[in-house]
Amino acid sequence: MNIWWKSAILAGALLALGGARLPFEAGLTRELQDVGLMSPAMGISTRDRIGQTSSVVALGGLRTLVATFLNLRAFTFFTEQRWSDLADTFDTIVDLAPRTRYYWETGSWHLAYNAASYYQQDSKLPPLRRREAWRSSILQGRAFLERGIRNNPNDWRLHAALGYLLSDPNKFPAFRSLPETFAAAAEAYQKSSATGEALPYVRRAGFYSLARVENREAEALAMARTLYAEGVENRTPTLLMLLLVLEAHENPSMDVASRAIELFGTSEKAYAALSGHWQRTRERFPVFGVATALESLETILSIPKEKSIYNRPLPPPFDPNDLFEK
Repeated sequence: MNIWWKSAILAGALLALGGARLPFEAGLTRELQDVGLMSPAMGISTRDRIGQTSSVVALGGLRTLVATFLNLRAFTFFTEQRWSDLADTFDTIVDLAPRTRYYWETGSWHLAYNAASYYQQDSKLPPLRRREAWRSSILQGRAFLERGIRNNPNDWRLHAALGYLLSDPNKFPAFRSLPETFAAAAEAYQKSSATGEALPYVRRAGFYSLARVENREAEALAMARTLYAEGVENRTPTLLMLLLVLEAHENPSMDVASRAIELFGTSEKAYAALSGHWQRTRERFPVFGVATALESLETILSIPKEKSIYNRPLPPPFDPNDLFEK
């Protein structure tokens, strides 16, 4: 057989073998990436951002090393309050190390908390621009965490961090709809708990958020009763109070004062707990039956009118305009 024919047959066989291997190798690569044993391919934009030298190192399998050095650079940007550079740097860091929780948590914290606090105090900007920069930073921090969750759907801490951000009273005005925000926080905590690795506080925090979602009071009450029945470690003052007000919502004719005494132990403790809850206006907790119970307990305890809880001014909800008008 002519040597050229042999060469052509051999080349064709090699091409066919390579073509047959491609789907297998592509599938294997996806599986390894899904379980975290292989990082996704580094995109051209990432290589452009980190520069030629770092690209060579990263392509050589040392992505986490490059991410570590970039994290040091990001800290410099934080100290210099260069928030745009910091955000860009963390985008690159998580491209290099998408499975490292620390970078997602830290990047989100810098945006939603540190940058947002900076804009509250930055007197060089007009008030409207400061307020929008404040809100934009918080939303960037939320979006960054949500990206982290998409890359690490089984990481309970990232879900919990999102729930914490969404249930922070100082962030409420940054979000368009409080009911939607509370529902999203409850869902984040629920997903954190569903991993089976979350600490016990996560379920309680999820309940605290769910209790503030309009039209889901029955669901929240069922969860409160479950948590209460599981043991004393769940019976925090907040959980007891929310159990009380949700029961009052379910049964408007209930003697809320008597039930409060039952839950908290004495009339004095019940009155102190209800008074504290009445004053927690910034957190937007429900207050079904609280006013009636306070009136009944003031009568039981012979509290004079001048010392009534109703003579104390309620703390106003957090309004960022109070900060940005200065």
